[in-house]
Amino acid sequence: MTKLNSLSEVVDHQPSRDGEVRSRDTNSTAVKIETRNLSFFYGVNQALFDVSLTILERAVTALIGPSGCGKSTFLRTLNRMNDIIEGTRHTGHVLLEGTDVFAPEVDVVALRKRVGMVFQKSNPFPKSNFENVAYGPKIAGTRNKSELAAIVERSLKRAALWDEVKDRLHDSALALSGGQQQRLCIARALATDPDVLLMDEPASALDPASTAKIEDLIFELKQNYTIVIVTHNMQQAARISDRTAFFYEGRLIEMEKTKELFTKPRQKHTEDYITGRFG
Repeated sequence: MTKLNSLSEVVDHQPSRDGEVRSRDTNSTAVKIETRNLSFFYGVNQALFDVSLTILERAVTALIGPSGCGKSTFLRTLNRMNDIIEGTRHTGHVLLEGTDVFAPEVDVVALRKRVGMVFQKSNPFPKSNFENVAYGPKIAGTRNKSELAAIVERSLKRAALWDEVKDRLHDSALALSGGQQQRLCIARALATDPDVLLMDEPASALDPASTAKIEDLIFELKQNYTIVIVTHNMQQAARISDRTAFFYEGRLIEMEKTKELFTKPRQKHTEDYITGRFG
């Protein structure tokens, strides 16, 4: 486990891949998502306990904590992906720009268009690169070929993949490397023009070079998107996030600006975790 001193160094000095020092702090203070006393249950087992937090617009929020602490469950409540699991229920509220996403009138398909998701393991469809990215817009009713081509190109460029696949658009996505497949999945999520991008350990299965590309991409994407990322890698959280939330046993223990949380944690549980005393 990485020690607190080295994490402080990571937080205080954030060079980009080309050596330029970048500031991670977001200027946005607008709340994009807010949860109020959110509890979540898998049958009789409670996974989240009264979680209340805010997620700021056009910023990266990292969720950290030991395995099984509720990070991924919390992430999946934000676009109701947990709905597909039988026997789940919740109490409390998840507000997207003030609207409760669990309200009866909310269209779940429209919600997931606005709040896209990238999973831990890249999951491209067994289709061409083009068809993977065009899938969402087609489902939404876009049929014009030139419009679809423009969406695919724009999404692949935003995912920093266009130059690598522009001559292979009609090749199978399964022929791409692991890192390329994950960026293709990010492009697929961006193709529906979401407001929010949820990422569940998107680089955990990738090599260091591919991880670096994903991290650079996240830094660029936050200029236009609100990003929430689950990560077990605390150095990664320190490198890419503006704010960090520490979860433990289904409870939100502490949430703060990333630099503050890693250098001056207020709660002993947080300090013990980031200094490697447990986890």
